[in-house]
Amino acid sequence: MRLDKFLKVARIIKRRQVAKEVADQGRVQINGHVAKSGSQVQEGDEITIEFGNKVSTFKVTAIKESTKKQDAEQMFTVLNEKMKPKDPQGPEFFA
Repeated sequence: MRLDKFLKVARIIKRRQVAKEVADQGRVQINGHVAKSGSQVQEGDEITIEFGNKVSTFKVTAIKESTKKQDAEQMFTVLNEKMKPKDPQGPEFFA
């Protein structure tokens, strides 16, 4: 299954167009390699997503063409979620 479709069907990202944009910007990795929206996802793959200021890692446990909301959580397991550290060299708004 295509990466962008998996992210949408599994409800990790709400809309497929947003999933496509995130992947094509190089913010998604499959098994440690940068992935594009058309990359194939298989059971057992680890997907890492940088979205906003959060980095999340998921393990694909099932591939389904469509799911109901309550069944979508069975398609993946959350391995890690963490916030990106703030950049100490970033702008200071209240200096």
